[in-house]
Parts: sequence; C-alpha cells; structure tokens
Amino acid sequence: MREQDSIRSIKGIGEKTEKLFTKLGIVTVGDFLRYYPRDYDEYKEPVSVSEAEEGKKTAVLGRIAGRVGMSNTGKRTVVTVSLRDERSSLQLTWYNMPFLRNTLRSGGLYIFRGIVVKKGGRLTMEQPEIFGREDYEAMLHTLYPVYSLTKGLTNKLMVKTMHQILDSREITAEYLPEEYRNHYQLAEYNYALSHTHFPKDKKDLVIGRKRLVFDEFLFFILSVRMMKEKNMDSRNAFAMKPVWETENVIENLPYPLTNAQKRVWNEIETNMTGHTRMSRLVQGDVGSGKTIIAFLSMILTAANGYQAALMVPTEVLARQHYEELCKLLEKQGMPFEAVLLTGSNTAREKRERYEKIVSGTARLVVGTHALIQEKVIYENLALVITDEQHRFGVGQRENLSKKGTKPHVLVMSATPIPRTLAIILYGDLDISVMDELPAKRLPIKNCVVDTSYRPKAYSFIQKQVQEGRQVYVICPMVEESEGLEAENVLDYSQKLKEALPGNIQVAYLHGRMKAAEKNRIMEQFAANEIQVLVSTTVIEVGVNVPNATVMMVENAERFGLAQLHQLRGRVGRGEHQSYCIFVQGGQDAETKERLEILVKSNDGFYIAGEDLRLRGPGDLFGIRQSGLLEFRLADIFQDAEILKEASEAAGSILALDRDLSLPQNARLRDCLQSYTKNRIETPGL
Repeated sequence: MREQDSIRSIKGIGEKTEKLFTKLGIVTVGDFLRYYPRDYDEYKEPVSVSEAEEGKKTAVLGRIAGRVGMSNTGKRTVVTVSLRDERSSLQLTWYNMPFLRNTLRSGGLYIFRGIVVKKGGRLTMEQPEIFGREDYEAMLHTLYPVYSLTKGLTNKLMVKTMHQILDSREITAEYLPEEYRNHYQLAEYNYALSHTHFPKDKKDLVIGRKRLVFDEFLFFILSVRMMKEKNMDSRNAFAMKPVWETENVIENLPYPLTNAQKRVWNEIETNMTGHTRMSRLVQGDVGSGKTIIAFLSMILTAANGYQAALMVPTEVLARQHYEELCKLLEKQGMPFEAVLLTGSNTAREKRERYEKIVSGTARLVVGTHALIQEKVIYENLALVITDEQHRFGVGQRENLSKKGTKPHVLVMSATPIPRTLAIILYGDLDISVMDELPAKRLPIKNCVVDTSYRPKAYSFIQKQVQEGRQVYVICPMVEESEGLEAENVLDYSQKLKEALPGNIQVAYLHGRMKAAEKNRIMEQFAANEIQVLVSTTVIEVGVNVPNATVMMVENAERFGLAQLHQLRGRVGRGEHQSYCIFVQGGQDAETKERLEILVKSNDGFYIAGEDLRLRGPGDLFGIRQSGLLEFRLADIFQDAEILKEASEAAGSILALDRDLSLPQNARLRDCLQSYTKNRIETPGL
C-alpha cells in the first residue's frame, strides 16, 4: 500500500465510508497516516470509590454492595449496581445490557472504568467498562489513541484501519540525514509514525512525536528560507513617492493614530518608497488597528499609479474590509476603484471584475484566496497584503506574489508570537510590532469558572441579548466523539435553545460546513439576525461584529492561552463593555492557575510569553493547543525547543547545500517539494 493510493484501496472501505473520511480531509493513505490522534486514553491506576472525581474518566476499584438491579423503562433495559466504601457510594448504570445481571455478582471485586457524573445529587457512572484485577493490570499505563470523528465513524474503525495501513504499507525511505537524527536524538521516521499512533507509554509517545514535530517545523522553515533566498536583494520595481492622499486620510480619521500605528506606518512608507522591495510582517494584538495601516498602504500604491491586493481568509471578512475601504475612499473623495473577489461571485461578476483588474481600471482588489486563481491577471500589481497570515501557507503567499513583477509584500497577523519564535517562523520577513491599543477601547472583563456557573452564565447571556447585544459560545468539538469528554457545537447549540427564551435566535458554525452555509450564518450574525453563535475556533478570524459583547469558552483548558486570547478578541470591538467567561471542564488547580493569566492581562504578547513559559515537553495530551500556522501536530508554544532545533538544522543544511542538490539530500528535496505542493493546493488549515 502506497501513501498516494486512494483510501478505497484499504480493505473494508467502500463508497459510503470513503465519503465520511473525505469530510475529515482524508482522501489518500498518506492523509490517513498524517491524521494524528487528538488525544490518548490512558489506563491509570484505579482509585477507591471515595477518591473518584466528578467529570473525569476514572477507573474505580470496588465491591458490589447489595443486589444487581434490573428494570425496564419503555424500550430500554437498565442494569444498576452500587459500589460503596466507608465514605462514599457510586451508582453504576448500563443500558440494554441485560446479560450483566448474570455476569456481575453481589460482593464481587471489580474495576469499573468510565466518566463520573453527578445526577440527582449522587455520583454515577454510565456504561462503564468492566475488568477483573488481572485484566486491568495488563492494560495499566497503556495509551489508546482517540481520533476526531464525524457522525457515522467510530474510534474503533479508525484504530482498526490505522493498524491495517501501518501493517501493510510500503516503508517510507528515511529522508533525514543520519547525522541530524543522531545530533537531535530523533527516531527513525517509520518508527515515529507508528509509535505516535500507537505508543506503548508516555515515554514512547514523546520519542515518536518529537520526530514528526521536528519534520513539520523543518519543512516549514526550509520552504520559508528558500523562498527568502529567491527574493533576496530584490530591487524595488515600482517607483513610488509619499503622497498627500495618505496624509489626508490620517488627518481626517475620527480618532488619532496611536504611536505604534505611526511608527509602523512610517516603516512601511519608507520601505515602499525606498530602493529595495518590502517584505514585512506587522504583528499587532487584536484591536491594535492594523486594518487602517493596510488601507494606507493600498492608497499609497494606488496614488502612485499601481495596483494593491488584500487577501483575507473568509468571504465575510473580505466583504467587511471591502465595504470599509469603499467608505473611506468615498469620504476622502478619492477616485480609485476597488473590487471584491470571492469564490461566491457569479460567473458574470467574476468576468467583469477580472476585466477591471487586467485593464488596471480597478487599482484596489480585496478578496479571499480567489485572488490567486489562474484567471486573475493584474495589470501592475505592486503590493500584496495577506491578513491573518497563519491561515495561509507559505505557498499561497508566494502564489499571490507571483501575480506581479515582484510586488511589495505586507503580512498582517493578530497572533501574538514571542519575537524569538516569530523570527524563526517568519524568516523571510522584517517584523514590525504594534504593541499599543487605541485609548477608546474598553478593557474586556474576564473570569474563570467551573461548570456549576453555567446557569448564571446563561442568565447573563439572556440579559445581554435583551439589551441588544450578541454572544459567542466556543466549544472544542463539532459533534460528540467517542472517548472525549468535551462540549460539542451541535449538542450545545440545542442545549442553549432549550435554556434561553424562544425569541433569542441561536445558531451554530463549524469548519466542516460548506463555505456558502458558513458565509450565510456569519452574515446573519453580523446583521444581528442571530443573537447567540455557538462555534468552534473557526470564528477566530471570521467576522467583525462590534455588537458582540460576550465570549463564553467551554472546556477552556483544552486550548492554549494564545488561542484563547485570539478568541476573546472577537468581542470588545464596539462601544459597549465586553465580557469573557472561560469555563473550565475539570477541577485541576494547575489548569485554573494557567487560565487566570487571561484574567490578569489583556496583553496578547505578555500572554504568549507566559504560554511559552508554562508549557513543558510532557504537555502532550488534549486537543492541539495553538492551532497556529499550518502544522498538523506541532505546536509552536509547547514545542518551542524543537522549533529552535529545527531552525538550527535548516540553517546547517542550507549552508552546505543551498538548493538541496547533493545526493544525500535528494530524498529530503523530494519530500519538501511534496510538502510545498500540498500547502499550495490546500488553502488555510
């Protein structure tokens, strides 16, 4: 079995199952192999009944007290038993498993494993696994992979299929020179792959995962540095001068620019009117005012007779930027025409806009990755801006740059990455930092609470909506998933519909929805036709809704601090006081302390630094933390040390072999080409 083979070549996968896997982005055998577990179910030491903690998957050792009960409720058979010790009791319940009445015996000593929940004032465990002491001993400390699923797929099927592929596929030839594997203590690739999916224990997982994370960072850094090599010493092909139009815009804004905005604008203007081509990253916290700087750059370009293009990750955001730009041009009486280019434009609209772009009639172009389609030809593209850079791969950025004769490149990011890491990740760009928020912004009020706070939170949400405001609720998962105890968007939106009055419109949003449906929901939310939006992190860069004042994040412990800060940036954009409620799923004191950092500070760069400081190499469990850039497994905060090692290795490799033409780097070059091709063909994440 080869990595490029269709998943239909895997025994047991037919047309119906293939469609389900396609929903997860799994089309080939290689896709399957790189679909890593999102969590691991660890078989830990069993505890006594009184030590069982609410909300956690726990193995409880105990004797059955009293008789084994069985009753029928409608179509269901319910078997119940009680475990007791001197301090506590735990009720166990199984549905439609009547045979257990004869299997379990009163007074018998067993280990029961499941999630402990409180129902009717007492601790219960539903559908627990049952083990004898010896059977459980054999499972102790093993790790069982848990994958993200979609309705119709089970974790059992994922595990079985993964085993089948790993057992029958062609072994991948090692592509990393041995000297680097030895120096950085990296496992062989095939070992790393199989032991990341099926580790024997935590130590084994750390070894396997380190190699795969190293590879992800190495390919990314190599592609960035080789692109920089191509672009180095690039002369400014577009003669530009400072123009009065930008000065007018700054003077007539309804607010003064911050000192940080003035400094960054000066750096950009100096670059664009200088002798060499600009390649600059503007890193600014949420709400620091990057958009107006982007518009000033576009106006400078247009006033000098050239074209500028702004690419953003979602259609709704593209439309919002386009409308804001048009209002600014109209207010300033500027004659420059702007066009909007997205995937949902009709064929006629696209044709008309392509003509305006190729003729130069449209000097300013705003859009999604539709801007890099083959049919889009620019007359004299001098400036390329990508907003929310971490949603675009190096490939997309390079593709847009190729649309012009080496245009200036401006990259905008609201993701606060510590400078040491930003220099590695954005090695082809100069870095400007906007570390100041406009004075008129009200600080967001934050709190960290446990699940018992939910009724109060729902009451607060209702009050805010009645005052005309809107609300985001974030869940870590799209739908219920086997083996994962976390809130999901589909069930939670139903729960909120039942908890809130009927006149409050609740809707959900997630990344697996079709683009047209996502756009419709986001537009309805922007228009206040939807008051409460339950979503995954897909809204992180989705839409600007100044009327949204509440952000409630369920299972906040499953996200990194930097990502939580990004999410909270969706509120606090208007004149009203905004609030962020971080709901912690478990009772872990260390997690609460980590989340409290968000309460203490609204400064994204401070939070990113703390996130980096607090992570350890053993922090491998749970949902991927930052979700930044284009990594499947790697996390720039958790894996910061590996990132530095990969950067060092990339520098060493390229110093000896700039274009990877030496025989010992042939496999590495082929893998890098495949990596770059995949990133170009797959916009975003």
